[in-house]
Amino acid sequence: MQTYFLSPRIISNGSKTASTLFFLLLWLQSGFAQKSIGNDLKKASEEFLATLSVEQKGVANLPFDSEWRYDWNYTPRQRKGLPLKQMNDAQRKAAMTLVKLSLSEKGIEKAESIIGLEYVLRQVEKRPENDTYRDPENYAFAIFGTPDAKQPWAWSVEGHHLSLHFTIVDNKVEFLPSFFGSNPGIVLPGYIQEGKQVLKEEADIAFQLLGSFDEQQLKKVMLSEKAPNDMLTTNTKKAGFEKQEGLAWGDMTAAQQKIFQELLNVYLNKYHVTLKNQELARLRQADINKIYFAWMGDREPLRGAGHGHYFRVHGPTFLIEYDNTQNGANHVHSVVRDLTDDWGEDLLKAHYAASHVKK
Repeated sequence: MQTYFLSPRIISNGSKTASTLFFLLLWLQSGFAQKSIGNDLKKASEEFLATLSVEQKGVANLPFDSEWRYDWNYTPRQRKGLPLKQMNDAQRKAAMTLVKLSLSEKGIEKAESIIGLEYVLRQVEKRPENDTYRDPENYAFAIFGTPDAKQPWAWSVEGHHLSLHFTIVDNKVEFLPSFFGSNPGIVLPGYIQEGKQVLKEEADIAFQLLGSFDEQQLKKVMLSEKAPNDMLTTNTKKAGFEKQEGLAWGDMTAAQQKIFQELLNVYLNKYHVTLKNQELARLRQADINKIYFAWMGDREPLRGAGHGHYFRVHGPTFLIEYDNTQNGANHVHSVVRDLTDDWGEDLLKAHYAASHVKK
């Protein structure tokens, strides 16, 4: 069942007071839920670290203030942290518990599918079974700092086309930046997992939204007939654009807004429901009418080489980028960023400000 933004007008029947009370209740519930997931992640991280040897812990547990916490990428490379291939079964199970606590069932399914595409790439590139470049076990887990209810800490998992980062401050959780990619975008005939399309919903709904616009709207939506060869913000520590471009939510019809809601939900439904709801509440608070949709490149799906496409969703606090141009427009990169609270920056500012208040 699809979930949508809750309209204050529907809830309050025109009553501003009721609307205010609703969002106050939502905010309070979100705070309690954040504390709960923060406690769960703290416990799971402690249990994961307890399974490790002294040598493994030296690899997996890094200082919270380490610059490696911000060092993220989506290409095949060596990473900080302890990879799955260096863990025993109990350690892997403990590591994957962190993923299961942080993502939804849909998010877990997509993450596992992305890892599984490494087997496809081995076949496509004619690599041996023991190849370490396309390696489904080369996904590294790291804990930054000491899991604590009162002091900031973080955890991450990174590998080819999967980069997830969670910052926990006073038991509140920030889950961005977050990257899900797919190569191949669609597994071609003749290969294992033929026809698999990990990020299908993201593409299908975006094309549906694009196809709903009239000529005047398209003049605002289309930034270029040529798509960039990657996400424009790539793997920068801090993401942003000089200005918002495209068509604003407030300039869409009700039917178009409903499709736009579906697109946002497809992205946020990957995460634990508490994390999803806190981001939706933040979007609403920042003014949903100022979220923009923009497109570059080809307007028709699945047309192959030379027909790449790119879109982004850009709000005051929130950014989604999706790019499918590489490998004959069959290689997807997509990221979700929080423009104010990536890496828990807002949470950390509030935490450090509170810790310096004179009592």
